[in-house]
Formats: sequence, structure tokens, C-alpha cells
Amino acid sequence: MQIAIAEAKAQFAEIIRRVEAGEAIELTRYGRPVAKIVAADRPVGRPLIGAMAGAFTLPADIFAGDDEIAEMFDRAAGD
Repeated sequence: MQIAIAEAKAQFAEIIRRVEAGEAIELTRYGRPVAKIVAADRPVGRPLIGAMAGAFTLPADIFAGDDEIAEMFDRAAGD
């Protein structure tokens, strides 16, 4: 898409929205192209959910209770 600089000033937010969507915008002055607006390269990050999957293993007895801790929780809940 080509757009005159003067018109681009008035529609800047819309132009940025279109560029973010993947469109390249060419700015013109007196009908001649002078600049191009394109989306910036964004690093693709890993999603946080499941990011540590397989990085470590849990001990087999992780859910084995500690009687003293369990008693403390029971006491706090029944105060």
C-alpha cells in the first residue's frame, strides 16, 4: 500500500495496526516513494506453560505426607 506522508500523519494509528498485521506501507512525497514501514522482527519466545517439561524429575515420595506439617494445617483450619 502507498500513502502520502500528509495523509499518513492523520492515520498513523491505523497504519501501525496494519503494519503489525503484516502489511508493508510505503510513504510517498509528491507521488514518489520515500520510505517504507514494515513490522519489526520479534523474537519468538517459548510459552511459559510447560517450559520446564523434562528439565527435572520429581522424587517418587514427593506426595508422602509429613505428619507434623499436616497437624499444623489441621490445627490452623479448626481454630
